[in-house]
Amino acid sequence: MMTGGLSDTRPATPEIQQLVNQVKPQFESRANMNCGVFTAIEYKVQVVAGTMYYIKVQVSDVEYVHLKVFQSLPYENQGPNLVSFQTGKTRDDPLTYF
Repeated sequence: MMTGGLSDTRPATPEIQQLVNQVKPQFESRANMNCGVFTAIEYKVQVVAGTMYYIKVQVSDVEYVHLKVFQSLPYENQGPNLVSFQTGKTRDDPLTYF
């Protein structure tokens, strides 16, 4: 994968779920939602000055959201930041750049 390009879609890992768990409060606050379910399904990665993650997250039996999460470089010692999100997604909606 080249710098700046978007990776292929990958199944979510425990590390991606941990990232999603860390930005859940940011999402709930900005989307004005309380999510009982917040499960990472799949993701893509974009390498920038840090890493941008595009993550499909299940928030109910039939509803999904797409999160754009930035993780700075390790030496910057900052947690993940929710950059933006898209609601009203389905299980079959592809993850794309947004």
